[in-house]
Amino acid sequence: MVQKQKADILKFKEMKRQGKKITMVTAYDFAMMSQVDKSDIDMILVGDSGAMTMMGYETTVQIDLETMLVFCKAVANAGKHTFMVADMPFMTYEIGPEKAMINAARIIREGRMDALKLEGGERIAGTVAALVRSGIPVMGHIGLTPQSAAQLGGFKVQGKSIESAKQIVKDALALERAGAFAITLEAIPSPVAKIITETVQVPTIGIGAGNNCDGQVLVIHDLLGLFDRFTPKFVKRYANLGQDMQNALNTYAREVRDGVFPDKEHSFNMSQDLVEQLQAELQKEGIL
Repeated sequence: MVQKQKADILKFKEMKRQGKKITMVTAYDFAMMSQVDKSDIDMILVGDSGAMTMMGYETTVQIDLETMLVFCKAVANAGKHTFMVADMPFMTYEIGPEKAMINAARIIREGRMDALKLEGGERIAGTVAALVRSGIPVMGHIGLTPQSAAQLGGFKVQGKSIESAKQIVKDALALERAGAFAITLEAIPSPVAKIITETVQVPTIGIGAGNNCDGQVLVIHDLLGLFDRFTPKFVKRYANLGQDMQNALNTYAREVRDGVFPDKEHSFNMSQDLVEQLQAELQKEGIL
């Protein structure tokens, strides 16, 4: 298999210009990232969704910076050929650009990420601009922003009214002016995503935003069938690894109970002469 070449932000902009779709999934640990890194996926997100998929919380706001750094470090150890973006957790950047800069530096330096993602549009454009000026690539995130879902009335589609759709378009333009290299569009009507994608010069990455975006992102646990607490409408399941894992675990448990596993193929042996010699010496020393 030909080893893929790691993309960068200039490559993503060129892909938009050429009409080539960008592929992105989440990853949170070394094992999962090892598989993604060998795949055709262009970009991964160490998402704050790990609060739900990896830690069992109800929302994304429970995850803190230290935990995100653990996930980032694990992913970076396997991410040799895939562009890596990390979410900045809730309240690590909202306080202001100075605090955001300190926290962002840790994710880039300690977490070894290639870029960061921040939720919000016009309200955080100044912070995005400050991070970009410091040399940190930033991806924006507008529409349904899970960290502020309570303010938005829950995990609901955004931009369904004229006024809210106009605001999302304004948010996209503000992020582009601030220097964001790409913008995630989550849970907005496809026509609104199309307008944004055709208006901004940077790539748009959709999740529940239709097929007109420049790329798509899904939570890897959703697309592989590893998370079944709920399934958003925009998720397509490409495998059912959760069921496969249950089948494998049940087979393992049955074979252990039946004495089938481990068999000779999965055990280590020694010659009968050595066994007899060992027993004789243990008996001589009074151990047996």
